[in-house]
Amino acid sequence: MSRVHFIAIGGAVMHNLAIVLKKKGYDVTGSDDDIFDPARSLLQQHELLPPEMGWFPEKIITGLEAVILGMHARPDNPELRRARELGVPVYSFPEFMFGQTRHKHRVVIGGSHGKTTVTSLVMHVLKMAGIRFDYLVGARLPGFSTMVGLDEKAKLAVFEGDEYLSSALDPRPKFHWYRPHTALLTGISWDHMNVFPTREEYLGAFRAFIRLIEPGGSLIYFAGDPALEEITGEAPENITLIPYREHPHTAENGHPCLIHNNQKVPVNLFGRHNMENMAGALRVCRELGISDEEFYRAAGTFTGAARRLEKLAENRHTAVYYDFAHAPSKVRATVQAMATRYPHRLLFACLELHTFSSLNPAFLPHYRGTLDMAHRAAVYYNPETVALKKLPALMPGQVRKAFGKPGLEVFTDADSLWNRLQEENWAGRNLLMMSSGNFGGKDVKKLARNITRDKQEAGHDMDLL
Repeated sequence: MSRVHFIAIGGAVMHNLAIVLKKKGYDVTGSDDDIFDPARSLLQQHELLPPEMGWFPEKIITGLEAVILGMHARPDNPELRRARELGVPVYSFPEFMFGQTRHKHRVVIGGSHGKTTVTSLVMHVLKMAGIRFDYLVGARLPGFSTMVGLDEKAKLAVFEGDEYLSSALDPRPKFHWYRPHTALLTGISWDHMNVFPTREEYLGAFRAFIRLIEPGGSLIYFAGDPALEEITGEAPENITLIPYREHPHTAENGHPCLIHNNQKVPVNLFGRHNMENMAGALRVCRELGISDEEFYRAAGTFTGAARRLEKLAENRHTAVYYDFAHAPSKVRATVQAMATRYPHRLLFACLELHTFSSLNPAFLPHYRGTLDMAHRAAVYYNPETVALKKLPALMPGQVRKAFGKPGLEVFTDADSLWNRLQEENWAGRNLLMMSSGNFGGKDVKKLARNITRDKQEAGHDMDLL
Protein backbone atom coordinates (compact mmCIF):
# COMPACT_ATOMS: atom_id res chain seq x y z
CA MET A 1 0.00 0.00 0.00
CA SER A 2 1.35 3.44 -0.97
CA ARG A 3 1.82 5.88 1.91
CA VAL A 4 1.23 9.63 1.51
CA HIS A 5 1.41 12.42 4.09
CA PHE A 6 -0.32 15.81 3.77
CA ILE A 7 1.23 18.89 5.34
CA ALA A 8 -1.71 21.30 5.84
CA ILE A 9 -4.37 18.67 5.24
CA GLY A 10 -7.18 21.07 6.16
CA GLY A 11 -6.97 23.12 2.95
CA ALA A 12 -9.97 23.21 0.63
CA VAL A 13 -8.39 21.07 -2.08
CA MET A 14 -5.95 19.26 0.21
CA HIS A 15 -8.58 17.55 2.35
CA ASN A 16 -10.55 16.53 -0.74
CA LEU A 17 -7.44 15.01 -2.33
CA ALA A 18 -6.65 13.18 0.92
CA ILE A 19 -10.14 11.64 0.95
CA VAL A 20 -9.87 10.60 -2.71
CA LEU A 21 -6.48 8.95 -2.20
CA LYS A 22 -7.73 7.04 0.83
CA LYS A 23 -10.67 5.77 -1.23
CA LYS A 24 -8.15 4.61 -3.85
CA GLY A 25 -6.35 2.51 -1.25
CA TYR A 26 -3.53 4.81 -0.16
CA ASP A 27 -2.39 4.89 3.47
CA VAL A 28 -2.99 8.61 4.16
CA THR A 29 -1.87 10.71 7.11
CA GLY A 30 -1.85 14.45 7.62
CA SER A 31 -1.19 17.42 9.87
CA ASP A 32 -2.35 21.00 10.27
CA ASP A 33 -2.24 23.71 12.91
CA ASP A 34 -5.99 24.34 12.67
CA ILE A 35 -8.84 22.81 10.67
CA PHE A 36 -12.29 24.29 10.20
CA ASP A 37 -15.54 22.93 8.81
CA PRO A 38 -16.43 21.60 6.35
CA ALA A 39 -12.91 20.11 6.13
CA ARG A 40 -12.90 19.07 9.79
CA SER A 41 -16.15 17.11 9.62
CA LEU A 42 -15.27 15.48 6.30
CA LEU A 43 -11.82 14.39 7.49
CA GLN A 44 -13.36 13.02 10.68
CA GLN A 45 -15.99 11.15 8.67
CA HIS A 46 -13.24 9.46 6.64
CA GLU A 47 -11.02 8.83 9.70
CA LEU A 48 -8.37 11.25 8.42
CA LEU A 49 -8.66 14.01 11.03
CA PRO A 50 -5.32 14.37 12.86
CA PRO A 51 -5.73 13.39 16.56
CA GLU A 52 -4.20 16.71 17.60
CA MET A 53 -3.39 19.96 15.88
CA GLY A 54 0.21 20.96 15.18
CA TRP A 55 3.26 19.79 13.28
CA PHE A 56 4.93 16.50 14.20
CA PRO A 57 8.21 15.65 12.41
CA GLU A 58 7.97 12.07 13.69
CA LYS A 59 5.11 11.52 11.22
CA ILE A 60 7.63 11.82 8.40
CA ILE A 61 9.29 8.45 8.01
CA THR A 62 11.26 6.62 5.37
CA GLY A 63 8.98 4.61 3.14
CA LEU A 64 6.61 7.47 2.41
CA GLU A 65 5.89 7.61 -1.31
CA ALA A 66 5.18 11.33 -1.15
CA VAL A 67 4.59 14.35 1.02
CA ILE A 68 1.99 16.71 -0.44
CA LEU A 69 2.60 20.28 0.68
CA GLY A 70 -0.23 22.78 1.07
CA MET A 71 0.11 26.50 0.46
CA HIS A 72 -0.68 27.15 4.13
CA ALA A 73 2.59 25.53 5.27
CA ARG A 74 5.60 27.82 5.71
CA PRO A 75 9.10 27.05 4.35
CA ASP A 76 10.38 26.40 7.89
CA ASN A 77 7.63 23.87 8.70
CA PRO A 78 9.22 21.15 10.90
CA GLU A 79 7.55 18.31 8.97
CA LEU A 80 8.72 19.75 5.67
CA ARG A 81 12.23 20.13 7.05
CA ARG A 82 12.20 16.48 8.15
CA ALA A 83 10.96 15.29 4.76
CA ARG A 84 13.80 17.07 3.01
CA GLU A 85 16.34 15.63 5.45
CA LEU A 86 15.10 12.09 4.71
CA GLY A 87 14.88 12.66 0.97
CA VAL A 88 11.14 11.97 0.84
CA PRO A 89 9.67 13.40 -2.40
CA VAL A 90 7.73 16.61 -1.70
CA TYR A 91 5.03 17.74 -4.12
CA SER A 92 2.68 20.69 -4.27
CA PHE A 93 -0.86 19.52 -5.00
CA PRO A 94 -0.82 20.87 -8.61
CA GLU A 95 2.44 19.02 -9.24
CA PHE A 96 0.92 15.84 -7.80
CA MET A 97 -2.24 16.24 -9.90
CA PHE A 98 -0.17 16.68 -13.05
CA GLY A 99 1.71 13.48 -12.23
CA GLN A 100 -1.59 11.61 -11.87
CA THR A 101 -2.82 12.85 -15.27
CA ARG A 102 0.42 13.00 -17.24
CA HIS A 103 -0.84 10.64 -19.95
CA LYS A 104 -4.38 12.02 -20.20
CA HIS A 105 -5.95 14.80 -22.26
CA ARG A 106 -5.92 17.76 -19.90
CA VAL A 107 -8.48 20.56 -20.03
CA VAL A 108 -7.57 23.60 -17.93
CA ILE A 109 -9.95 26.48 -17.32
CA GLY A 110 -8.41 29.67 -15.95
CA GLY A 111 -9.01 33.38 -15.65
CA SER A 112 -9.55 35.98 -12.96
CA HIS A 113 -13.25 35.19 -12.66
CA GLY A 114 -15.80 32.60 -13.77
CA LYS A 115 -13.40 29.65 -13.90
CA THR A 116 -15.24 27.67 -11.20
CA THR A 117 -18.57 28.06 -12.99
CA VAL A 118 -17.17 27.08 -16.40
CA THR A 119 -15.29 24.10 -14.95
CA SER A 120 -18.40 22.99 -13.06
CA LEU A 121 -20.61 23.22 -16.13
CA VAL A 122 -18.15 21.25 -18.27
CA MET A 123 -18.02 18.57 -15.54
CA HIS A 124 -21.81 18.45 -15.38
CA VAL A 125 -22.12 18.03 -19.15
CA LEU A 126 -19.47 15.30 -19.27
CA LYS A 127 -21.11 13.40 -16.44
CA MET A 128 -24.51 13.53 -18.13
CA ALA A 129 -22.86 12.32 -21.34
CA GLY A 130 -21.47 9.29 -19.48
CA ILE A 131 -17.82 10.24 -19.99
CA ARG A 132 -15.28 9.31 -17.30
CA PHE A 133 -12.82 12.02 -16.30
CA ASP A 134 -10.50 13.21 -13.56
CA TYR A 135 -11.24 16.63 -12.15
CA LEU A 136 -10.23 19.45 -9.85
CA VAL A 137 -12.65 22.27 -9.07
CA GLY A 138 -12.78 25.01 -6.45
CA ALA A 139 -16.33 24.46 -5.15
CA ARG A 140 -18.73 21.71 -4.19
CA LEU A 141 -21.09 20.56 -6.94
CA PRO A 142 -24.31 18.56 -6.91
CA GLY A 143 -23.55 15.02 -8.09
CA PHE A 144 -19.89 15.11 -7.02
CA SER A 145 -18.93 14.02 -3.51
CA THR A 146 -15.52 15.71 -3.58
CA MET A 147 -13.81 18.65 -5.30
CA VAL A 148 -11.13 16.28 -6.67
CA GLY A 149 -11.62 13.11 -8.70
CA LEU A 150 -9.09 10.54 -9.95
CA ASP A 151 -10.23 7.64 -12.13
CA GLU A 152 -7.63 5.19 -13.47
CA LYS A 153 -9.87 4.37 -16.44
CA ALA A 154 -10.43 8.00 -17.42
CA LYS A 155 -8.58 9.36 -20.45
CA LEU A 156 -9.59 12.95 -19.75
CA ALA A 157 -8.87 15.42 -16.93
CA VAL A 158 -10.71 18.70 -16.32
CA PHE A 159 -8.95 21.15 -14.00
CA GLU A 160 -9.83 24.57 -12.69
CA GLY A 161 -6.59 26.47 -13.21
CA ASP A 162 -5.68 28.84 -10.39
CA GLU A 163 -3.00 31.47 -11.00
CA TYR A 164 -2.01 31.65 -7.31
CA LEU A 165 1.31 30.15 -6.16
CA SER A 166 1.77 26.38 -5.84
CA SER A 167 3.40 26.06 -2.40
CA ALA A 168 5.91 27.59 0.01
CA LEU A 169 8.69 25.86 -1.95
CA ASP A 170 7.27 26.42 -5.41
CA PRO A 171 6.44 30.02 -6.35
CA ARG A 172 5.11 29.22 -9.81
CA PRO A 173 1.36 29.67 -10.45
CA LYS A 174 -0.60 26.45 -9.99
CA PHE A 175 -1.92 26.38 -13.53
CA HIS A 176 1.61 26.38 -14.95
CA TRP A 177 1.91 22.76 -13.84
CA TYR A 178 -1.00 21.41 -15.86
CA ARG A 179 0.23 21.87 -19.46
CA PRO A 180 -3.22 21.69 -21.08
CA HIS A 181 -4.19 20.25 -24.42
CA THR A 182 -7.39 22.30 -24.28
CA ALA A 183 -7.28 25.60 -22.38
CA LEU A 184 -9.86 28.28 -21.69
CA LEU A 185 -9.32 31.77 -20.28
CA THR A 186 -12.41 33.69 -19.15
CA GLY A 187 -10.83 37.11 -18.69
CA ILE A 188 -8.04 38.87 -16.85
CA SER A 189 -8.38 41.49 -14.14
CA TRP A 190 -5.37 42.21 -11.93
CA ASP A 191 -5.61 40.36 -8.59
CA HIS A 192 -3.39 38.80 -5.89
CA MET A 193 -1.40 41.97 -5.39
CA ASN A 194 0.68 40.27 -2.67
CA VAL A 195 2.32 37.93 -5.20
CA PHE A 196 1.83 39.98 -8.39
CA PRO A 197 2.71 43.54 -7.27
CA THR A 198 2.05 44.99 -10.73
CA ARG A 199 -0.53 44.38 -13.44
CA GLU A 200 2.26 43.46 -15.84
CA GLU A 201 3.53 40.71 -13.54
CA TYR A 202 -0.02 39.37 -13.26
CA LEU A 203 -0.40 39.37 -17.05
CA GLY A 204 2.94 37.58 -17.23
CA ALA A 205 1.49 34.59 -15.39
CA PHE A 206 -1.14 34.21 -18.12
CA ARG A 207 1.35 34.78 -20.94
CA ALA A 208 3.43 31.91 -19.55
CA PHE A 209 0.33 29.72 -19.21
CA ILE A 210 -0.43 30.17 -22.91
CA ARG A 211 3.14 29.19 -23.81
CA LEU A 212 2.70 25.99 -21.77
CA ILE A 213 -0.24 24.73 -23.83
CA GLU A 214 0.78 21.46 -25.48
CA PRO A 215 1.77 21.77 -29.17
CA GLY A 216 -1.29 21.18 -31.33
CA GLY A 217 -3.56 22.22 -28.48
CA SER A 218 -6.23 24.89 -28.41
CA LEU A 219 -6.87 28.09 -26.47
CA ILE A 220 -10.48 29.14 -26.05
CA TYR A 221 -10.80 32.71 -24.81
CA PHE A 222 -13.35 35.46 -24.24
CA ALA A 223 -12.94 37.89 -27.10
CA GLY A 224 -14.46 40.81 -25.20
CA ASP A 225 -11.57 41.07 -22.75
CA PRO A 226 -8.92 43.67 -23.71
CA ALA A 227 -6.12 41.96 -21.75
CA LEU A 228 -6.85 38.62 -23.40
CA GLU A 229 -6.93 40.22 -26.84
CA GLU A 230 -3.50 41.64 -26.05
CA ILE A 231 -1.82 38.44 -24.88
CA THR A 232 -3.48 36.00 -27.29
CA GLY A 233 -1.82 37.97 -30.07
CA GLU A 234 1.47 36.62 -28.72
CA ALA A 235 0.31 32.98 -28.65
CA PRO A 236 2.55 30.31 -30.23
CA GLU A 237 1.70 29.42 -33.82
CA ASN A 238 1.36 25.73 -32.95
CA ILE A 239 -1.89 26.20 -31.01
CA THR A 240 -5.39 27.00 -32.29
CA LEU A 241 -7.12 30.14 -31.02
CA ILE A 242 -10.90 29.89 -30.50
CA PRO A 243 -12.58 33.16 -29.44
CA TYR A 244 -16.07 33.30 -27.96
CA ARG A 245 -18.49 35.98 -26.83
CA GLU A 246 -21.61 36.18 -24.70
CA HIS A 247 -24.12 33.42 -25.53
CA PRO A 248 -27.30 34.71 -27.19
CA HIS A 249 -30.02 34.76 -24.55
CA THR A 250 -33.40 36.12 -23.61
CA ALA A 251 -35.89 35.82 -20.78
CA GLU A 252 -39.30 34.15 -20.71
CA ASN A 253 -41.59 35.14 -17.85
CA GLY A 254 -38.52 36.49 -16.13
CA HIS A 255 -36.62 33.20 -16.46
CA PRO A 256 -33.26 33.22 -18.33
CA CYS A 257 -33.04 31.22 -21.55
CA LEU A 258 -30.24 30.47 -23.99
CA ILE A 259 -31.11 30.82 -27.65
CA HIS A 260 -30.05 27.84 -29.78
CA ASN A 261 -31.31 27.22 -33.33
CA ASN A 262 -34.09 29.77 -32.72
CA GLN A 263 -35.22 27.74 -29.72
CA LYS A 264 -35.25 28.87 -26.08
CA VAL A 265 -33.36 26.68 -23.62
CA PRO A 266 -34.28 27.56 -20.00
CA VAL A 267 -31.25 27.69 -17.69
CA ASN A 268 -30.74 28.36 -14.00
CA LEU A 269 -27.76 30.72 -14.29
CA PHE A 270 -28.36 34.40 -14.92
CA GLY A 271 -26.36 37.53 -15.58
CA ARG A 272 -24.28 38.62 -18.55
CA HIS A 273 -21.12 37.10 -17.06
CA ASN A 274 -22.82 33.72 -16.82
CA MET A 275 -23.92 33.94 -20.44
CA GLU A 276 -20.21 34.37 -21.23
CA ASN A 277 -19.44 31.36 -19.03
CA MET A 278 -22.07 29.29 -20.86
CA ALA A 279 -20.53 30.17 -24.23
CA GLY A 280 -17.05 29.24 -23.02
CA ALA A 281 -18.21 25.89 -21.64
CA LEU A 282 -19.95 25.15 -24.96
CA ARG A 283 -16.68 25.70 -26.86
CA VAL A 284 -14.79 23.40 -24.48
CA CYS A 285 -17.40 20.67 -24.85
CA ARG A 286 -17.29 20.93 -28.64
CA GLU A 287 -13.51 20.43 -28.50
CA LEU A 288 -14.12 17.27 -26.48
CA GLY A 289 -16.56 15.84 -29.01
CA ILE A 290 -19.78 16.65 -27.14
CA SER A 291 -22.66 17.48 -29.50
CA ASP A 292 -24.52 20.76 -29.10
CA GLU A 293 -27.69 18.79 -28.33
CA GLU A 294 -25.96 17.01 -25.44
CA PHE A 295 -24.60 20.30 -24.15
CA TYR A 296 -27.91 22.18 -24.13
CA ARG A 297 -29.77 19.24 -22.61
CA ALA A 298 -27.29 19.17 -19.73
CA ALA A 299 -26.98 22.97 -19.41
CA GLY A 300 -30.69 23.21 -18.67
CA THR A 301 -30.27 21.03 -15.58
CA PHE A 302 -27.13 22.73 -14.23
CA THR A 303 -27.87 24.48 -10.94
CA GLY A 304 -24.45 26.05 -10.39
CA ALA A 305 -21.56 25.61 -7.98
CA ALA A 306 -21.71 26.31 -4.28
CA ARG A 307 -21.21 29.98 -3.34
CA ARG A 308 -21.46 31.12 -6.97
CA LEU A 309 -24.61 33.29 -7.10
CA GLU A 310 -26.17 30.65 -4.88
CA LYS A 311 -29.74 31.30 -3.77
CA LEU A 312 -29.84 30.76 0.00
CA ALA A 313 -33.50 31.51 0.73
CA GLU A 314 -36.52 33.29 -0.71
CA ASN A 315 -40.15 34.13 -0.19
CA ARG A 316 -42.66 35.90 -2.42
CA HIS A 317 -41.01 39.30 -2.03
CA THR A 318 -37.36 38.69 -1.11
CA ALA A 319 -34.45 36.54 -2.28
CA VAL A 320 -31.07 36.17 -0.60
CA TYR A 321 -28.04 35.20 -2.68
CA TYR A 322 -24.45 34.45 -1.79
CA ASP A 323 -21.50 34.83 -4.14
CA PHE A 324 -17.76 34.24 -3.84
CA ALA A 325 -17.15 37.60 -5.54
CA HIS A 326 -14.18 39.51 -4.17
CA ALA A 327 -12.23 40.89 -7.15
CA PRO A 328 -13.58 44.18 -8.57
CA SER A 329 -14.58 42.71 -11.94
CA LYS A 330 -16.57 39.92 -10.29
CA VAL A 331 -18.25 42.25 -7.78
CA ARG A 332 -19.38 44.53 -10.61
CA ALA A 333 -20.66 41.60 -12.72
CA THR A 334 -22.51 39.98 -9.82
CA VAL A 335 -24.24 43.19 -8.72
CA GLN A 336 -25.23 43.87 -12.33
CA ALA A 337 -26.59 40.32 -12.68
CA MET A 338 -28.78 40.65 -9.58
CA ALA A 339 -30.08 44.10 -10.54
CA THR A 340 -30.96 42.90 -14.04
CA ARG A 341 -32.51 39.60 -12.93
CA TYR A 342 -34.87 41.35 -10.49
CA PRO A 343 -35.65 44.74 -12.09
CA HIS A 344 -38.73 45.36 -9.92
CA ARG A 345 -36.96 44.80 -6.62
CA LEU A 346 -34.48 46.96 -4.79
CA LEU A 347 -31.05 45.48 -4.19
CA PHE A 348 -28.99 45.63 -1.01
CA ALA A 349 -25.44 44.52 -1.84
CA CYS A 350 -23.09 43.58 0.98
CA LEU A 351 -19.38 42.92 0.32
CA GLU A 352 -16.68 41.64 2.65
CA LEU A 353 -13.12 42.79 1.94
CA HIS A 354 -11.02 39.79 2.90
CA THR A 355 -8.15 39.26 0.45
CA PHE A 356 -4.74 40.95 0.55
CA SER A 357 -5.55 42.99 -2.55
CA SER A 358 -8.98 44.14 -1.40
CA LEU A 359 -7.63 45.32 1.97
CA ASN A 360 -4.70 47.18 0.44
CA PRO A 361 -5.33 50.95 0.26
CA ALA A 362 -3.31 51.08 -2.97
CA PHE A 363 -5.66 48.57 -4.64
CA LEU A 364 -8.98 49.81 -3.24
CA PRO A 365 -9.61 52.41 -6.01
CA HIS A 366 -10.15 49.49 -8.43
CA TYR A 367 -13.50 48.95 -6.68
CA ARG A 368 -14.83 52.35 -7.70
CA GLY A 369 -18.29 52.02 -9.23
CA THR A 370 -18.58 48.27 -8.62
CA LEU A 371 -21.60 48.67 -6.30
CA ASP A 372 -23.34 51.43 -8.24
CA MET A 373 -26.21 49.26 -9.53
CA ALA A 374 -27.28 48.41 -5.98
CA HIS A 375 -29.83 50.69 -4.32
CA ARG A 376 -28.13 50.24 -0.97
CA ALA A 377 -24.70 48.85 -0.21
CA ALA A 378 -22.53 47.91 2.73
CA VAL A 379 -18.87 46.92 2.98
CA TYR A 380 -17.48 44.93 5.90
CA TYR A 381 -13.88 44.25 6.83
CA ASN A 382 -12.14 43.03 9.98
CA PRO A 383 -9.29 45.28 11.16
CA GLU A 384 -7.64 42.20 12.72
CA THR A 385 -7.42 40.63 9.26
CA VAL A 386 -5.74 43.79 7.98
CA ALA A 387 -3.19 43.57 10.80
CA LEU A 388 -2.56 39.85 10.24
CA LYS A 389 -1.77 40.56 6.60
CA LYS A 390 0.69 43.26 7.78
CA LEU A 391 -1.09 45.94 5.77
CA PRO A 392 -1.48 49.61 6.72
CA ALA A 393 -4.49 50.32 8.93
CA LEU A 394 -7.62 50.83 6.83
CA MET A 395 -10.11 53.53 7.80
CA PRO A 396 -13.83 53.41 6.91
CA GLY A 397 -13.50 56.80 5.24
CA GLN A 398 -10.88 55.39 2.86
CA VAL A 399 -13.29 52.62 1.88
CA ARG A 400 -16.16 55.04 1.23
CA LYS A 401 -13.94 57.27 -0.89
CA ALA A 402 -12.54 54.36 -2.90
CA PHE A 403 -15.94 52.86 -3.78
CA GLY A 404 -17.50 56.23 -4.55
CA LYS A 405 -20.96 54.88 -3.75
CA PRO A 406 -23.32 57.49 -2.23
CA GLY A 407 -24.69 56.30 1.11
CA LEU A 408 -22.25 53.38 1.38
CA GLU A 409 -22.29 51.91 4.89
CA VAL A 410 -18.98 50.56 6.19
CA PHE A 411 -18.76 48.08 9.08
CA THR A 412 -15.73 46.80 10.97
CA ASP A 413 -17.77 44.65 13.35
CA ALA A 414 -19.72 41.64 12.05
CA ASP A 415 -22.34 41.80 14.82
CA SER A 416 -23.16 45.40 13.92
CA LEU A 417 -23.52 44.44 10.26
CA TRP A 418 -25.82 41.53 11.14
CA ASN A 419 -27.98 43.76 13.35
CA ARG A 420 -28.25 46.27 10.52
CA LEU A 421 -29.33 43.64 8.02
CA GLN A 422 -31.89 42.09 10.34
CA GLU A 423 -33.45 45.49 11.06
CA GLU A 424 -34.07 46.19 7.35
CA ASN A 425 -37.59 45.97 5.96
CA TRP A 426 -37.04 43.35 3.25
CA ALA A 427 -40.40 43.58 1.50
CA GLY A 428 -39.65 44.12 -2.19
CA ARG A 429 -35.90 43.95 -1.61
CA ASN A 430 -33.20 41.38 -2.33
CA LEU A 431 -29.98 40.82 -0.43
CA LEU A 432 -26.70 39.92 -2.11
CA MET A 433 -23.86 38.77 0.16
CA MET A 434 -20.40 38.67 -1.45
CA SER A 435 -17.22 37.33 0.14
CA SER A 436 -14.30 34.95 -0.21
CA GLY A 437 -14.16 34.92 3.60
CA ASN A 438 -16.86 34.16 6.16
CA PHE A 439 -18.09 37.51 7.51
CA GLY A 440 -16.34 37.02 10.82
CA GLY A 441 -17.71 33.51 11.27
CA LYS A 442 -21.36 34.60 11.02
CA ASP A 443 -24.00 32.19 9.71
CA VAL A 444 -25.11 33.62 6.37
CA LYS A 445 -27.63 30.82 5.75
CA LYS A 446 -29.32 31.48 9.09
CA LEU A 447 -29.45 35.19 8.28
CA ALA A 448 -31.09 34.35 4.94
CA ARG A 449 -33.71 32.19 6.64
CA ASN A 450 -34.44 34.88 9.22
CA ILE A 451 -35.05 37.68 6.75
CA THR A 452 -37.28 35.55 4.49
CA ARG A 453 -39.57 34.29 7.25
CA ASP A 454 -43.30 34.67 6.64
CA LYS A 455 -43.70 37.46 9.16
CA GLN A 456 -41.65 39.71 6.89
CA GLU A 457 -43.65 38.95 3.76
CA ALA A 458 -45.35 42.30 3.73
CA GLY A 459 -45.43 45.04 1.16
CA HIS A 460 -44.98 44.63 -2.55
CA ASP A 461 -42.14 44.46 -5.05
CA MET A 462 -42.44 48.08 -6.07
CA ASP A 463 -42.15 49.37 -2.49
CA LEU A 464 -39.51 52.08 -2.56
CA LEU A 465 -36.80 53.04 -0.11
